[in-house]
Amino acid sequence: MLTSDERAENFIKRFGFDFDKIDKNQIISLINEEFERAVEERKRCFYDSSECLRVLCGYLFCLGDISDIPLLEKVKYKIDMDMGVAIDGIWIISLENNGIEMKEYDIPSKKEIIKYFVDEYKVWL
Repeated sequence: MLTSDERAENFIKRFGFDFDKIDKNQIISLINEEFERAVEERKRCFYDSSECLRVLCGYLFCLGDISDIPLLEKVKYKIDMDMGVAIDGIWIISLENNGIEMKEYDIPSKKEIIKYFVDEYKVWL
């Protein structure tokens, strides 16, 4: 069985960062599968899904819009504190704000956040 880090790395290698070619519905399906895995792991007091869910939710942020906030919030708030920390709250705020920079709250534009996300994970390619 692969670890969360290994699953995350596999997804990055599989999808890359050409967001025009990634199927958002496939990402949503993978998030739901990984969420269920995390819930089951939590019941067994074994938890290893945070990095994988972070990567998948990052993809959803990059592809998404305001309609995707409920799924990001579900993952961020419905498992445990570790997962809450792994999913960037700034992603949710950015989607709520249609990706517009909010200097007064130190929130970069969606484009800048996507760049940070890609820069963080492109080392796995």
